[in-house]
Amino acid sequence: MSYLVVVAHPDDEVLGAGATMYKLAQAGHSVNVCILSGEVKVRNHRPSTEELDDDVNSSMKILGVDKVIKGDFPNIELNNVSHLKLVQFIEKAIIETNADVVFTHHPADLNNDHLHTSLACQAAVRLFQRRSDIAPLKELLFMEVPSSTEWGLNKTFNQFSPNTFFEVGETSVEKKIEALAQYRGVMRDYPHPRSREAIKGLAAYRGGQSGMVYAEAFESVFRRGL
Repeated sequence: MSYLVVVAHPDDEVLGAGATMYKLAQAGHSVNVCILSGEVKVRNHRPSTEELDDDVNSSMKILGVDKVIKGDFPNIELNNVSHLKLVQFIEKAIIETNADVVFTHHPADLNNDHLHTSLACQAAVRLFQRRSDIAPLKELLFMEVPSSTEWGLNKTFNQFSPNTFFEVGETSVEKKIEALAQYRGVMRDYPHPRSREAIKGLAAYRGGQSGMVYAEAFESVFRRGL
Protein backbone atom coordinates (compact mmCIF):
# COMPACT_ATOMS: atom_id res chain seq x y z
CA MET A 1 0.00 0.00 0.00
CA SER A 2 1.11 3.54 -0.72
CA TYR A 3 0.18 6.29 1.75
CA LEU A 4 0.40 10.02 1.03
CA VAL A 5 0.21 12.71 3.72
CA VAL A 6 -0.72 16.09 2.21
CA VAL A 7 -0.06 19.12 4.43
CA ALA A 8 0.36 22.86 4.28
CA HIS A 9 3.64 23.27 6.18
CA PRO A 10 6.70 21.30 7.31
CA ASP A 11 5.95 19.66 10.70
CA ASP A 12 2.18 19.36 10.08
CA GLU A 13 2.73 15.83 8.81
CA VAL A 14 4.45 14.78 12.05
CA LEU A 15 1.93 16.49 14.30
CA GLY A 16 -1.02 14.95 12.49
CA ALA A 17 0.16 11.45 11.65
CA GLY A 18 3.78 10.97 12.71
CA ALA A 19 3.29 7.84 14.81
CA THR A 20 1.04 6.27 12.18
CA MET A 21 3.56 7.08 9.45
CA TYR A 22 6.30 5.35 11.42
CA LYS A 23 4.11 2.32 12.13
CA LEU A 24 3.10 1.98 8.47
CA ALA A 25 6.70 2.32 7.26
CA GLN A 26 7.84 -0.33 9.73
CA ALA A 27 5.15 -2.64 8.36
CA GLY A 28 6.65 -2.30 4.88
CA HIS A 29 4.23 0.19 3.36
CA SER A 30 5.33 3.15 1.24
CA VAL A 31 4.86 6.41 3.13
CA ASN A 32 5.20 9.75 1.33
CA VAL A 33 4.65 13.40 2.17
CA CYS A 34 3.47 16.37 0.07
CA ILE A 35 4.11 19.82 1.60
CA LEU A 36 2.48 22.71 -0.25
CA SER A 37 4.36 25.56 1.45
CA GLY A 38 7.72 23.86 1.68
CA GLU A 39 9.72 27.00 2.42
CA VAL A 40 7.38 28.69 4.96
CA LYS A 41 9.16 31.97 4.38
CA VAL A 42 7.16 34.00 6.93
CA ARG A 43 7.28 31.49 9.78
CA ASN A 44 8.36 32.90 13.14
CA HIS A 45 11.85 31.83 14.18
CA ARG A 46 12.34 30.19 10.78
CA PRO A 47 15.81 28.69 10.30
CA SER A 48 17.72 29.18 7.07
CA THR A 49 16.49 27.32 3.99
CA GLU A 50 19.38 24.89 4.24
CA GLU A 51 18.64 24.27 7.93
CA LEU A 52 14.94 23.77 7.22
CA ASP A 53 15.76 21.25 4.50
CA ASP A 54 18.01 19.43 6.95
CA ASP A 55 15.21 19.44 9.54
CA VAL A 56 12.72 17.97 7.07
CA ASN A 57 15.15 15.31 5.90
CA SER A 58 16.15 14.33 9.44
CA SER A 59 12.53 14.14 10.57
CA MET A 60 11.39 12.08 7.59
CA LYS A 61 14.34 9.69 7.94
CA ILE A 62 13.29 8.91 11.52
CA LEU A 63 9.74 8.11 10.38
CA GLY A 64 10.84 6.02 7.40
CA VAL A 65 9.32 8.27 4.73
CA ASP A 66 10.18 7.33 1.15
CA LYS A 67 9.62 10.61 -0.66
CA VAL A 68 8.96 14.26 0.22
CA ILE A 69 7.38 16.47 -2.44
CA LYS A 70 7.69 20.19 -1.68
CA GLY A 71 5.80 23.07 -3.23
CA ASP A 72 6.78 26.72 -3.05
CA PHE A 73 3.34 28.15 -2.39
CA PRO A 74 3.36 31.14 0.02
CA ASN A 75 2.94 30.52 3.73
CA ILE A 76 -0.26 31.98 5.32
CA GLU A 77 -1.41 33.01 1.84
CA LEU A 78 -2.86 29.85 0.32
CA ASN A 79 -6.21 31.64 0.16
CA ASN A 80 -4.60 33.91 -2.47
CA VAL A 81 -3.30 31.02 -4.57
CA SER A 82 -5.32 29.62 -7.46
CA HIS A 83 -7.34 26.65 -6.17
CA LEU A 84 -6.64 24.90 -9.47
CA LYS A 85 -2.86 25.22 -9.00
CA LEU A 86 -3.08 23.66 -5.54
CA VAL A 87 -5.27 20.84 -6.83
CA GLN A 88 -2.96 20.12 -9.76
CA PHE A 89 0.12 20.06 -7.51
CA ILE A 90 -1.53 17.50 -5.23
CA GLU A 91 -2.69 15.47 -8.21
CA LYS A 92 0.91 15.24 -9.42
CA ALA A 93 1.94 14.00 -5.97
CA ILE A 94 -0.81 11.36 -6.06
CA ILE A 95 0.42 10.18 -9.46
CA GLU A 96 4.10 10.25 -8.47
CA THR A 97 3.52 8.17 -5.33
CA ASN A 98 0.74 5.91 -6.67
CA ALA A 99 -1.17 6.80 -3.53
CA ASP A 100 -3.82 4.37 -2.30
CA VAL A 101 -4.65 6.26 0.90
CA VAL A 102 -4.41 10.01 1.53
CA PHE A 103 -4.27 11.89 4.84
CA THR A 104 -4.81 15.65 5.00
CA HIS A 105 -5.98 18.48 7.24
CA HIS A 106 -9.49 18.78 8.61
CA PRO A 107 -11.34 21.66 6.90
CA ALA A 108 -12.56 23.13 10.21
CA ASP A 109 -8.96 23.72 11.31
CA LEU A 110 -8.24 27.25 12.56
CA ASN A 111 -5.22 27.67 10.28
CA ASN A 112 -6.28 29.17 6.95
CA ASP A 113 -3.56 27.33 5.01
CA HIS A 114 -4.78 24.05 6.49
CA LEU A 115 -8.31 24.80 5.30
CA HIS A 116 -7.24 25.49 1.73
CA THR A 117 -4.95 22.47 1.69
CA SER A 118 -7.88 20.32 2.75
CA LEU A 119 -10.21 21.77 0.12
CA ALA A 120 -7.65 21.28 -2.65
CA CYS A 121 -6.89 17.75 -1.50
CA GLN A 122 -10.58 16.83 -1.47
CA ALA A 123 -10.78 17.85 -5.11
CA ALA A 124 -7.49 16.20 -6.08
CA VAL A 125 -8.34 12.74 -4.75
CA ARG A 126 -11.15 12.51 -7.32
CA LEU A 127 -8.50 12.27 -10.02
CA PHE A 128 -9.31 8.59 -10.61
CA GLN A 129 -12.81 9.59 -11.74
CA ARG A 130 -11.34 11.83 -14.43
CA ARG A 131 -8.52 9.58 -15.62
CA SER A 132 -8.87 5.89 -16.30
CA ASP A 133 -5.12 5.32 -15.90
CA ILE A 134 -5.19 6.33 -12.22
CA ALA A 135 -5.92 3.64 -9.65
CA PRO A 136 -9.02 4.40 -7.57
CA LEU A 137 -8.37 5.92 -4.16
CA LYS A 138 -9.02 3.53 -1.31
CA GLU A 139 -9.47 6.09 1.48
CA LEU A 140 -9.27 9.78 2.43
CA LEU A 141 -8.77 10.69 6.07
CA PHE A 142 -8.70 14.00 7.92
CA MET A 143 -6.18 14.32 10.76
CA GLU A 144 -5.88 16.48 13.85
CA VAL A 145 -2.93 18.86 14.18
CA PRO A 146 -2.36 19.78 17.85
CA SER A 147 -2.40 23.55 18.51
CA SER A 148 -4.54 24.14 15.43
CA THR A 149 -7.38 21.67 14.90
CA GLU A 150 -8.69 22.01 18.44
CA TRP A 151 -8.91 25.78 17.82
CA GLY A 152 -11.47 25.34 15.05
CA LEU A 153 -13.89 27.76 16.69
CA ASN A 154 -16.09 28.45 13.66
CA LYS A 155 -19.20 26.42 14.49
CA THR A 156 -20.55 26.72 10.96
CA PHE A 157 -18.08 23.92 10.16
CA ASN A 158 -18.47 20.38 11.42
CA GLN A 159 -15.69 19.95 13.96
CA PHE A 160 -13.12 17.16 13.87
CA SER A 161 -14.93 13.96 14.85
CA PRO A 162 -12.62 10.93 14.82
CA ASN A 163 -14.05 7.62 13.65
CA THR A 164 -10.85 5.78 12.72
CA PHE A 165 -8.02 4.92 15.10
CA PHE A 166 -4.55 3.54 14.37
CA GLU A 167 -2.92 1.70 17.27
CA VAL A 168 0.69 2.86 17.28
CA GLY A 169 2.16 1.81 20.62
CA GLU A 170 4.56 3.75 22.81
CA THR A 171 7.60 3.29 20.55
CA SER A 172 5.86 4.97 17.61
CA VAL A 173 4.79 7.88 19.79
CA GLU A 174 8.38 8.35 20.93
CA LYS A 175 9.49 8.30 17.28
CA LYS A 176 6.87 10.95 16.52
CA ILE A 177 8.23 13.17 19.27
CA GLU A 178 11.80 12.56 18.12
CA ALA A 179 10.85 13.44 14.52
CA LEU A 180 9.04 16.60 15.61
CA ALA A 181 12.06 17.65 17.67
CA GLN A 182 14.10 17.76 14.46
CA TYR A 183 12.17 20.91 13.50
CA ARG A 184 13.94 23.76 15.27
CA GLY A 185 11.69 25.90 17.45
CA VAL A 186 8.52 23.88 16.89
CA MET A 187 8.18 22.05 20.19
CA ARG A 188 7.17 23.94 23.31
CA ASP A 189 7.15 23.42 27.07
CA TYR A 190 4.15 21.82 28.75
CA PRO A 191 1.23 22.62 28.79
CA HIS A 192 1.53 23.74 25.16
CA PRO A 193 -0.16 21.26 22.74
CA ARG A 194 3.16 20.76 20.96
CA SER A 195 4.97 19.69 24.12
CA ARG A 196 6.20 16.15 24.67
CA GLU A 197 3.72 15.63 27.50
CA ALA A 198 0.72 16.86 25.50
CA ILE A 199 1.57 14.86 22.39
CA LYS A 200 2.03 11.66 24.35
CA GLY A 201 -1.05 12.44 26.42
CA LEU A 202 -3.19 12.87 23.31
CA ALA A 203 -2.01 9.50 21.99
CA ALA A 204 -2.81 7.93 25.36
CA TYR A 205 -6.27 9.54 25.36
CA ARG A 206 -7.04 8.42 21.80
CA GLY A 207 -5.82 4.96 22.75
CA GLY A 208 -8.09 4.88 25.78
CA GLN A 209 -10.97 6.16 23.69
CA SER A 210 -10.58 3.27 21.23
CA GLY A 211 -9.30 0.52 23.52
CA MET A 212 -5.77 0.61 22.13
CA VAL A 213 -2.24 1.04 23.48
CA TYR A 214 -1.61 4.60 22.28
CA ALA A 215 -3.37 5.68 19.09
CA GLU A 216 -3.69 8.45 16.54
CA ALA A 217 -7.20 9.46 15.55
CA PHE A 218 -8.54 10.34 12.12
CA GLU A 219 -11.83 11.11 10.47
CA SER A 220 -12.39 8.81 7.50
CA VAL A 221 -14.52 10.75 5.00
CA PHE A 222 -14.22 8.55 1.91
CA ARG A 223 -13.57 4.82 1.69
CA ARG A 224 -13.87 2.21 -1.03
CA GLY A 225 -13.98 -1.43 -0.09
CA LEU A 226 -16.13 -4.43 0.65
